[in-house]
Amino acid sequence: MHSHDGSAAGGEVVRLPAAPDAIELRHLRAFVAVAEELNFSRAAQQLYLSQPALSRQIRALERLIGCALLRRTTRRVELTLAGEALREQSMRMLKDLDGVVAAVRAVGDDLTARMAALWAPVGELDTTARDGLREFRESIEALHAQFPLPPDIRMQPVNASGTPSLQVSSDQQHPTTVLYLHGGGYVAGSAYGYRPLAGFLATVARRGVLLPEYRLAPEHPHPAAVEDALHAYEWILDSGVAPEHVTLVGDSAGAGLALMMLLALEHQALPQPGRAALLCPWVDLRCAHHDHPTRDPQPMISSEQLRRFAAMYLSGHPIDDPLVSPLHVDLSGLPPLLIQSGTGDPLLQDAQRLACRARECGVSARLELFPVEAHDFHVFWSFLPDARQALQEVGHFASAPT
Repeated sequence: MHSHDGSAAGGEVVRLPAAPDAIELRHLRAFVAVAEELNFSRAAQQLYLSQPALSRQIRALERLIGCALLRRTTRRVELTLAGEALREQSMRMLKDLDGVVAAVRAVGDDLTARMAALWAPVGELDTTARDGLREFRESIEALHAQFPLPPDIRMQPVNASGTPSLQVSSDQQHPTTVLYLHGGGYVAGSAYGYRPLAGFLATVARRGVLLPEYRLAPEHPHPAAVEDALHAYEWILDSGVAPEHVTLVGDSAGAGLALMMLLALEHQALPQPGRAALLCPWVDLRCAHHDHPTRDPQPMISSEQLRRFAAMYLSGHPIDDPLVSPLHVDLSGLPPLLIQSGTGDPLLQDAQRLACRARECGVSARLELFPVEAHDFHVFWSFLPDARQALQEVGHFASAPT
């Protein structure tokens, strides 16, 4: 970087100390504003900050870099040689960053519209109609059929202690240690439909994934699905896998089912799996906080449908039963939880409240939020970068040493 300061020797190169990771964009934007205006008052107005706050940001940046960037007197503000060099580079970097953000936002809007278009046939169905539930199930399967199966995926049907299941792996040498409970509002979805997502998870986790075909409501209300999940877990343990090496994963209603399974294990004093990943969890069957944001598009089924599905699943079972109301019971004894959700998910509060409740009970709970305007965004892993990143995090979580 070359100086434009006339007091310096011509062509002198300014070498700033290596910048620490703690420098934030707000520090650089504050500095550039002051460097351009050479006036703290005007720069503060431009950034909608108070002058003391702006001064603190500049001082923090100088401490982090390790040298003075500005000379302040009662009359004027001047840039030091290092300040001149940083201004030139910072302006270029921030301009490039703003361009990247604009491009990403444009792509993000396209991806959001694509998700909305895929969800539309599902969300527009009237499940109260005569054939509404059948059409809903068919539309869910049609949605998943549009996603590609990752290459080199092996699949094998198995009888998991009486529960028909599908074993998915990317390498036959990988042990089956992941138990995946699919979403679908407790009334739809299938192991077959979830093959692509389970295949990608098997690839990134380097573990085999077991997809149980648990029984669906309203034909088989609670606790049928919980019993099937427990049978599948028992099958994994019977295969020789230690409980602490098992990772339980579920999305949406499957995440709620996973939590019910963990509570059932605790109630029966049976060994817990080593960890559980709950993706966009639907755990409040009362649907008390499922309000739609005003942002559009909003690709998901409606709150009214969720309430109907909850009623089908419970079929008169008391909703205050601790097994089906995990937000209101003692969660101590549960394994470490990884909870993921989208910032625009209408069920976001379920994830936040669950993480808070788990921590209150002494359970390790990591909440990860992704900038996605959709519920259950993980199913779009084949084209949505945030979904791929989220599932890669689940894969790392599942393969971490115990």
